[in-house]
Amino acid sequence: MDQAETEIPAQRQVRAMHRLTAAVQALSLARNLDTIMAVVRTAARELTGADGATFVLRDGDKCYYADEDAIAPLWKGQRFPMSACISGWAMLNKRPTAIPDIYADARIPADAYRPTFVKSLVMVPIRSEAPIGAIGNYWASHHQATPFEIEILQALANTTSVAMENVQVYAELEQRVRDRTLQLEAMNRELEAFSYSVSHDLRAPLRAIGGYTGMLEDDIGPQLDAEAKRRFAVIKEQTQKMSDLIEDLLRLARITRTEMKPGQVALSAIAQEALDGLRAQAPQRQAEVRVQPELEARGDAGLLKVALDNLLSNAWKYSSKRERAAIEFGACGAGEAAGQPPQPLAPEATVYFVRDDGAGFDMQYAGKLFAPFQRMHGVDEFPGTGVGLATVQRIVHRHGGQIWAHAAPGQGATFYFTLPGAG
Repeated sequence: MDQAETEIPAQRQVRAMHRLTAAVQALSLARNLDTIMAVVRTAARELTGADGATFVLRDGDKCYYADEDAIAPLWKGQRFPMSACISGWAMLNKRPTAIPDIYADARIPADAYRPTFVKSLVMVPIRSEAPIGAIGNYWASHHQATPFEIEILQALANTTSVAMENVQVYAELEQRVRDRTLQLEAMNRELEAFSYSVSHDLRAPLRAIGGYTGMLEDDIGPQLDAEAKRRFAVIKEQTQKMSDLIEDLLRLARITRTEMKPGQVALSAIAQEALDGLRAQAPQRQAEVRVQPELEARGDAGLLKVALDNLLSNAWKYSSKRERAAIEFGACGAGEAAGQPPQPLAPEATVYFVRDDGAGFDMQYAGKLFAPFQRMHGVDEFPGTGVGLATVQRIVHRHGGQIWAHAAPGQGATFYFTLPGAG
């Protein structure tokens, strides 16, 4: 035998090992059984140069021929008793078998094979302990499977068993995530409904308190001394604060319950309108206002108006103690935004921002920024209920975006947000 002849089996083995490696890599990425079967049925046939391959699953006391890749139809979709087919024998005996002549082996149900092209076969179990299936290779002419062919098919089967177990784990984890998500969604709906109901029901008695306080003040007002009048003023002031808080809570609940109506939204126009309104309320303020023109995004116009109104109102409020404030609405690229977004941004992302040069805040408290009722400054310093930023965050999240801030005490604050999923 010359050198060329001795090199041929070695070359085939090298090619087979390369093919097995590719199959192992593909199986490591598989997330469902169909993908596993598609990889295995092709790889099993190519590894040995067989004329056909089958993927068999154990189904109780039956062998289920789930998939195949062959020169002619075999038994795809059929079930046979474990005791009556060679795949069942391989699973029950937990070891591979090679049959050069199927009609000379008593384990083969000849009648089932006569309509097929099969003359020889190899069958290996998927998993040696408690097999869950089998992989079969078939030849149209008599073929004596080599130890290497059996070994490499068994290696494929062993990898297949790991992939199938991984798929089961992934499926269980995904189901747990789905179940948990449904539970959280139900809890959130109940909580939102409760908050809406409580806030709604509180308005009536609060209106009564305000009304009767006003009537009482009208009736006995002339008889009150300065201290009594101060107390009436405190009652009215606190009643109004409670009313504002209830309205903010109702608005926050409605943000989640409102149906999204996506469309093209002129953000610059909304921002300019909001700033014009703020300037009209305080014409004495000296403020330099800049709005980048023609900024648009796809989203719900009503919700985005609420978000911008809140952000710009905050900028107006927290810069009110500066002699000449600067407020800006604009957009920039992902690489130009300061601070740290909750998740990495795509390089092509558009980032919108509202910036002021007002009071700012310490970034060590930024984690509380978007929680309801959390405030960076005292009520006596800047009025408010602490619900506005929670409302903005909820709107941005409903659009599939992110929101974060960058600030420093006495140096103002910039709120950044994205709207990538608004379409």
